[in-house]
Amino acid sequence: MTQTGSFPPVTGSMPAQPTSAWPVSAPAVAPPHSVPPVSAAPRPRRSALGAVALVVAILLLIVVGVQAAFIVDLEKKVDQADSAAKAAQTADAARLKALEDRADRIEQKTGGSLDAAEVAASVRPSVFRVSTRSSIGTGFAIGKAPAGGGTNLITNYHVVQEAYAKGEKDVSLERTDQRFPGKIVEVHPDKDLAVLHTDEEFTKLLPASAVPKVGEPVLVIGSPMGLEDTVTTGVVSAFRTLNGESLMQFDAAINPGNSGGPVFNAKKEVVGVATLKAQQAEGIGLAIPISVVCETVPSVC
Repeated sequence: MTQTGSFPPVTGSMPAQPTSAWPVSAPAVAPPHSVPPVSAAPRPRRSALGAVALVVAILLLIVVGVQAAFIVDLEKKVDQADSAAKAAQTADAARLKALEDRADRIEQKTGGSLDAAEVAASVRPSVFRVSTRSSIGTGFAIGKAPAGGGTNLITNYHVVQEAYAKGEKDVSLERTDQRFPGKIVEVHPDKDLAVLHTDEEFTKLLPASAVPKVGEPVLVIGSPMGLEDTVTTGVVSAFRTLNGESLMQFDAAINPGNSGGPVFNAKKEVVGVATLKAQQAEGIGLAIPISVVCETVPSVC
């Protein structure tokens, strides 16, 4: 068979190609050696996956167990620390209580150490100069609040005696640049005590619960010669009975105008009411014990 086109004629011993309806460029059957056979990819074995999962599970269990043990140990340590802290607090409280009890015993035994500046600063707002038309003295707020309100004050009867004898009830309560109206509401001439009342509210002083000892330090606040807020200090010198009345002797300086003023101990409690002084001597003052005041005027104690 003769070929046409650009291809050269076929020569040699090669047999002639059979006539076919198919193009020569697309043989009907590919040579068996032209494409290698395709084999399926091997699948992973389930046993290997299970082993990995088991190992991971075991590791997780170990981690969880270690964390649980750590938490339990931590909780035990926290509980132990709390117990130790509570025990330490209890021990500290016991030591503090023992020290306070010891200090109280020493203070009761020695009469205490009086800090004059601290005591004066604390009690002075409750102490007033008492003025009438004819006399000047001192008074101080004490006791419970009256049923109708306001404040009751204690002074000496001889401070208001002349005004009271004239039927005058009004008095002036003064400190620094302030003045407050007051009235005489109760008198006890035999005890040289008088009760004043004002509608103003003042801090009330506390009466002492125990009788001071001889040698115990005291502080006096009053208005000697009209000079209000004057502070002097001394000690309890003795206890006397004059004209059948119990009196406390002390050596803190007092002068006319101190009458009716409070005498304090180191605890800022009122132990007496200054009432007399020796005219021809120094350092001899006398006060009405607060126990006598409370017996005479129970409403202020």
